[in-house]
Amino acid sequence: MSVVPKPAIVLLMPSALPLARRLAEALGAEIHGATPRVEGADIGFSDVKSHVRKLFEAGRPIIAVMASGALIRLLAPCLADKQTEPPVLSLSEDGATVVPLLGGHHGANDLARRVAQVLNGYAAITTAGDLRFGMALDAPPEGYVLANPQSAKAVMAELVAGASVRLQGEAGWLTSSRLPFADDGAVTITVTEQPKAPQDLELIYYPRTLVLGMGCERHASAQEAIALATQALEQANVSPLSLAAIASIDLKADETAIHAVAAHFGVPARFFTAERLEQESPRLQNPSEIVFAEVGCHGVAEGAAFAAVGGHGSLLLPKIKSKGATAAIGRATGVVQSETVGRARGTLFVVGIGPGSEAWRSPEVSRMVESSSDLVGYSLYLDLLGPLAAGKTRHDFDLGKEEARVVHAMELAGEGKTVALVCSGDAGIYAMATLVFELLDKCGVSDAASRIAVQVSPGISALQAAAARIGAPLGHDFCTISLSDLLTPWEHIQRRVKAAGEGDFVIAFYNPVSMKRRTQLAYARDQLLTYRPADTPVILATNLGRPGELVRVVPLGGLDVDDVDMLTVVVVGSSESRSVKTGDGKTWVYTPRGYSGKAGTAMQKEA
Repeated sequence: MSVVPKPAIVLLMPSALPLARRLAEALGAEIHGATPRVEGADIGFSDVKSHVRKLFEAGRPIIAVMASGALIRLLAPCLADKQTEPPVLSLSEDGATVVPLLGGHHGANDLARRVAQVLNGYAAITTAGDLRFGMALDAPPEGYVLANPQSAKAVMAELVAGASVRLQGEAGWLTSSRLPFADDGAVTITVTEQPKAPQDLELIYYPRTLVLGMGCERHASAQEAIALATQALEQANVSPLSLAAIASIDLKADETAIHAVAAHFGVPARFFTAERLEQESPRLQNPSEIVFAEVGCHGVAEGAAFAAVGGHGSLLLPKIKSKGATAAIGRATGVVQSETVGRARGTLFVVGIGPGSEAWRSPEVSRMVESSSDLVGYSLYLDLLGPLAAGKTRHDFDLGKEEARVVHAMELAGEGKTVALVCSGDAGIYAMATLVFELLDKCGVSDAASRIAVQVSPGISALQAAAARIGAPLGHDFCTISLSDLLTPWEHIQRRVKAAGEGDFVIAFYNPVSMKRRTQLAYARDQLLTYRPADTPVILATNLGRPGELVRVVPLGGLDVDDVDMLTVVVVGSSESRSVKTGDGKTWVYTPRGYSGKAGTAMQKEA
């Protein structure tokens, strides 16, 4: 199921904030305010031009409280393809008038009407089709596809000029409109499942009433599966534009061939349990005892097609097969809403949100969280998402229950949900991504959870954040060492500290202390003092990117364990690391790119 992005309400002045909050609550929107003028917005920005353009390019619906002309000028360089433009609305500061400027193909007029309804204002709809006929021919309702949108402009021009419509086929959304129908109409609108080349002044709509049921061998060829699916459509004499979904048994939820077919035709893949498919056995035309013995139902392709189109649906094409795949086509009595059919292959996004602030969270991570139905993580990390977590089902876990939260996230995804497993810093650095793959490797989750799609997105690590705040201590070779002995034997940690000291690495210590563990950092300090000077700079960075942030520089010889807590990352410089104080009194730490006597050479090479 596609997820509609949250509308962004863009404010330039604080006077519109009460109106924006009212609108945000009604629409589930996000308030973006110009800083420092607008306080209390969900997201702040300093450059209105670049911010609005980024929202537009990301496909976010925009409701901007500003003059229409100003908004048009801001977005003018971004305008290219009206078929891909998100809704863009200009809203007067008093909420009295809302003007849909762009994105009519993606619901701009409907969004304008909703805004006007919430604010008791007026939606200034100017598109001819909406005004005269109550519909836009190039934006059919969900479940219908316009095959030739490039012809819509000419057809609408004829209709506005007084031409009538000859309708071939059936569609309630057309007959209930104000279109002028006549048997001899100059304009033709055709609704069909069959392939058809459009004539002059003809629009062809395909209803998504068909589902392609498929089965295949494990690791079947994607090319073979696509070829068989194409053959099935040709034999049934139907257009792929009438496909609503590809359906199969849940044992194939992670099968590349099935997803390749779905991607080829641009439709979702949906899956059913063997028990559900077996309920369709009385309707199967080609039941198989061999298939039943292998997967627990008498037919996958026909069974999935029947299950997807419902009890009143029929089998348009009985099972055909190739060497490693089977296919059948089911036809529903109406449009198939794919999100209500079976279940999707679950997706697990393993995301690193960095230190926590929105400014340090990547756009990819924000998109993943926004598109998720469920969020799993340590309560503090979920709180740090702020408005991004609104409307999501939260699954909060205490600190220290890492495996439990990862298993929970994977099992939720195994139910077909889209889940974000939220980590601080980077998800792959001392975080949960490792556990995900360890559980997959060791079969530590259910069969359904083992078939989920996994995507890992990076975040700014505490190491990077600390380095950026204090200068450039990572300018040469560095390493990270966790001082927690919960999962790593202490003797191994000791060996690594010694090796890093001998190698003269800059070292970032994660998990330096805990409530009960206070001696490991002292050991590391004393050990490193045998390899590098006592005045070696040490960065102590606490609550990075969050309220209460504190970044200090102390000499290695003066490092006091009591100055470090669980939210502190400790970065110890190498023997070459240096401190420098600038004219404003700020102390910076850097590590030269080359060792003594080599730095100048390195600079020359770079130049």
